[in-house]
Amino acid sequence: MTGGFRKKIRQKNAENSGFGTNASGRFINKDGLPNVQRRGVNVFNRLSWYHTMLNLSSFRFISYLVIAYILINLLFAMIYYMIGVEHLTGIDKSDPLNEFIDVFFFSSQTFTTVGYGRIAPVGFLASLVATFEAFLGLLTFAIATGLFYGRFSRPRAYLRFSDIAVIAPFQDSSALMFRLAPYKNNALTDADVILSAAIEVIENGVAKSNFYRLDTQMSKINTLALNWTVVHKIDENSPFYGFSEEDFKNTDIELIVQVRAFDEVFSNTVVQRSSYTTGEIVYGAKFVPMYYPSKENSTTVLDLDKINEYKNEEIPDFVRNNE
Repeated sequence: MTGGFRKKIRQKNAENSGFGTNASGRFINKDGLPNVQRRGVNVFNRLSWYHTMLNLSSFRFISYLVIAYILINLLFAMIYYMIGVEHLTGIDKSDPLNEFIDVFFFSSQTFTTVGYGRIAPVGFLASLVATFEAFLGLLTFAIATGLFYGRFSRPRAYLRFSDIAVIAPFQDSSALMFRLAPYKNNALTDADVILSAAIEVIENGVAKSNFYRLDTQMSKINTLALNWTVVHKIDENSPFYGFSEEDFKNTDIELIVQVRAFDEVFSNTVVQRSSYTTGEIVYGAKFVPMYYPSKENSTTVLDLDKINEYKNEEIPDFVRNNE
């Protein structure tokens, strides 16, 4: 983080944040993962390939599998072609392109252990390569099957956070708000939220980040079926007490959010994180409702397209005076 804030904050900063005071950039990315680069170890020890593959988006995961499948078969096709197509029976030898195409599809049939039988290896070397490729194919598909199952069976919260947080009038003061909502048909109960703030301050001419635990009006709900607007009231117990609109714009702030809930289907606790930085906090705004009754008045409609919608809401003068 850059910049700094010189105003005295009365709330004592938290010491057990898990982040250093001199870290750079945002602490938590929007996807909930820490914004940390690890060095001093090679890439094979730095990354857990299992976790990496599980955390990939579905499109990237499938794309990587397809690309790996094509590259492996191209590699073995070139090996067979270098050995000589005369060591493979049933090859169309009308021209080199047809030869390579037949060799490529023979490789894919061997790799998947399908083996239609039109093309077969002849001789020790071609048979040895085909045997190794079939063995490699069995191992590869076993790993791919495990990854598919891990992605399918992995407990996840499936929550969508608003892209912004707002500063809105609230009771006799103002409040910092953001909201979240489940976007799948999973049943989440006993949901609780932990909200922290990293605020950059200037101490002895040195910029550092102090961390504060933010109280919320409702830190736990029994069932997370609709959207949940998390509210932190800005009063004398808040580190933002006395902040003006300019203070919110000129101070490096990051709100770190962690939501934990119990998934009844998986019978397991699920966790999801997100964060908001200064540029993602809108002063003088209020979220508009995102759920309403259906036309038949028989059910409730949760419109996830409205999760980021807000309207401008003037902060009353008495609140500004308190700030």
